[in-house]
Amino acid sequence: MKRYAAFLRGINISGKNKVPMAELKKRFEKLSFKEVKTYLNSGNVLFSSEEENIPEFVEQIEGMIKQQFGLTIPVLVITIENLKDILNHAPNWWGNDNKEIYDNLIFIMPPAKFSDVYAAIGEPKKELEKIENYKDVIFWSFYRKDYQKTNWWSKTANAGISIKLTIRTANTIRKIVGM
Repeated sequence: MKRYAAFLRGINISGKNKVPMAELKKRFEKLSFKEVKTYLNSGNVLFSSEEENIPEFVEQIEGMIKQQFGLTIPVLVITIENLKDILNHAPNWWGNDNKEIYDNLIFIMPPAKFSDVYAAIGEPKKELEKIENYKDVIFWSFYRKDYQKTNWWSKTANAGISIKLTIRTANTIRKIVGM
């Protein structure tokens, strides 16, 4: 049995796309997923399955959300094994507990690729933010006090590519891997 994380994009942000985590957990269990846990109120669900069909999981989860909550929500499913691999390849400047820096992991939802994201958002402002691509994720760090001045802050939320991204903090990813 493999362990997976499902990241639901845009759940419970600023009062939009409300999905109660307790109800979401029940719905995952009704899809026959095992050991279901949610983390935070932002669409992080961990589950186990004997199946190994991520595209089918995504289809099932997106269908369930549409049917049960009336929302069309993009879902990214990844193995915990792959999350560990990603963390093992983090650049040394990312996620080092510097309180002045905000560290995020941007997940690129298929079929989008890093080149699509970079073309839509452009260069990071080198004095304020850093990015590094690994597989289908982008490590992204920026100075907290200057976040509004960064190039990537507003564009990850507003560029046409934003619907193909879901973002989690370094701390959230570490917690999920440890659960």
